[in-house]
Amino acid sequence: MAIIVCPKCEKKHTVNLDTIKENAVPGKNIAARCKSCGHKFPVALDDLFAQDKEQPLAESKSAIRRICVTLSKGGVGKTTTSVNLSAGLALAGHKVLLVDTDTQGQSSYILGTKPRAGLTELLTKELSPEECIIRARKNLWLLSGGKSLAGVKRIIDRKSFGAEWTMSEALKGLDHRYDYVIIDTAPGWDQLIVNVLFYATEVLVPVALEVMPLQGLAEFMKSLGSIQKYRKEIVLKYIVPTFMDTRVKGPQAIYTQLKKLYPEYICTPIRYSESLSEAPSYGKSIFEFAPGSTASADYRELVKTVTQDNRAALF
Repeated sequence: MAIIVCPKCEKKHTVNLDTIKENAVPGKNIAARCKSCGHKFPVALDDLFAQDKEQPLAESKSAIRRICVTLSKGGVGKTTTSVNLSAGLALAGHKVLLVDTDTQGQSSYILGTKPRAGLTELLTKELSPEECIIRARKNLWLLSGGKSLAGVKRIIDRKSFGAEWTMSEALKGLDHRYDYVIIDTAPGWDQLIVNVLFYATEVLVPVALEVMPLQGLAEFMKSLGSIQKYRKEIVLKYIVPTFMDTRVKGPQAIYTQLKKLYPEYICTPIRYSESLSEAPSYGKSIFEFAPGSTASADYRELVKTVTQDNRAALF
């Protein structure tokens, strides 16, 4: 087996070399067509066969990671974290799909894009995946949210069977194109969030260093436990403290409390930064808007924590 990457859309295609060995001529090129975008391009046979011998990693590549960013409480930095984690992973060289399940659709605004379609059209099967997913940056694709998701929630609610698997069915066959799928969620608890938790395998919880979000975390843990009774694959992996303001004592005290309660999940806090609130107005991630800021450094640390790769923080 070998991997061919389309030079136009960067989609990876697995090729069974046994099917072309009989007619293969050493030193020659073959014509390939991308099934995703239709682009035609030449491929050197010698490179394919060398890849088959020297790099059998295509079959041993680790499975895609599906991470949902969620907490029932609003105003804790879910969308900011989803976008900047996705952007950081993309800058580190990973292929990332950001899925926005919020009716506010702020992910596309932060990234400075104006999608004509998104998650709604994918879930309702009105459009093909290629028409719903847009490329927002190099290595970063977006499946946008928006007000129309309110209607989708009603459709899901009316399903008599398998409603919780609606998103999983829609994304089946697509996510193999990416290394990471990051799912941004809305505040509250509804059928769409249940769908996200039946699709994702890892949970990242941003917690603003205030009293109310801390209580919201305790309630969320109970709700997650109810999902885990039916789906053991979903696990809490990361708790990300946000809005860490070192100028006052309150956030530091709550951070200390969080570390005592959940020591195995706590990540480096995201420090308060005006740049995080200003960047969306320019349609930029924190890495593009203020690469030298404390927030940029903190989100680099989060990327390093998620990937478990120190080199990921060097982009």
